[in-house]
Amino acid sequence: MKKILGFAVLGLALLGGAVHAQSWPQKPVRFILSLGPGSGADIGARLYADRLTKMWGQPVIIDNRPGGDGVIAINAVIQAKDEYTLLWGPTANFVGHPYSLDKMSYDPNELVPVARVSGTVVTLGVPASMNVASLKDLLAEAKRKPGTLNWTTAVTMTDIILEGFLKTQGIDATQIRYKQPAEAVNDLVNNRIQLYSSAYAIVRAQAQAGRVKLLAVQARHRVPGLDLPTVAELGFPGLDFEGLVGIIAARSSNLPEAARDRIGADIKAVSKDPLVAERLASTAQLNTPGDAAEFAASIEEQKKQLADSAKLLGVKPKF
Repeated sequence: MKKILGFAVLGLALLGGAVHAQSWPQKPVRFILSLGPGSGADIGARLYADRLTKMWGQPVIIDNRPGGDGVIAINAVIQAKDEYTLLWGPTANFVGHPYSLDKMSYDPNELVPVARVSGTVVTLGVPASMNVASLKDLLAEAKRKPGTLNWTTAVTMTDIILEGFLKTQGIDATQIRYKQPAEAVNDLVNNRIQLYSSAYAIVRAQAQAGRVKLLAVQARHRVPGLDLPTVAELGFPGLDFEGLVGIIAARSSNLPEAARDRIGADIKAVSKDPLVAERLASTAQLNTPGDAAEFAASIEEQKKQLADSAKLLGVKPKF
């Protein structure tokens, strides 16, 4: 009798989870982005929001909160304590915070992986006016003129990877920081910065207009539609970087596991839409959807890569 009762309780629990998954969401869903309009993550978020709105029967709102290396957006999600407020953006922000921040204004344990969406292709760009033909030429020029190379990146993790690389090459360079990555493009075009590691979507228009020259992709493999070598092909495997974009929930939001599973399944379903895949590819984003477990595994891989790069700099995590 106890066994029968136990199975009945378990069955009700499973049924309750399934019902919640089917009924979620009951109100509008807000995706808070750590990057501004025009970034690769923003383009992808708006693309998915349109499809998810139709699937869920509720508006999916995009709320850009750039700045603070992602901290502004992260805190907004955590402080909301709401299962309908989720973080959408690059994991490289929060993966790098233990190394970059002097004080953590949020608890990293609050961040719960929900779904992997895409891989942002990151490129290395220089001003076309520099007449630099390759990455090797740029490095040679920087060595000839110490202290004249200004560089920037979009997120903390690429900061550490690029800074470590430049130091291993014996190059004296200066990092310039921007609140929004897109703002750096004008300075790149006007040769106020000479090296920009960013999502291809950010520099695409200027590259196609011939004002920015792209030297390489930092992905591990060549990207379809982009006639660019990988950094490994050029002899610099230490510059590899796989951009990772996904959806994160705050633990305090108490997003039910069934709802989390539904989000992951729906992201995979939307990713099969040929128009979505085509649009992602056109902005050099890799169509790499994954569920919560797959997303968590990808984040752990990123953490290991960052730890290895930080070790080259002699930098240890502060938290």
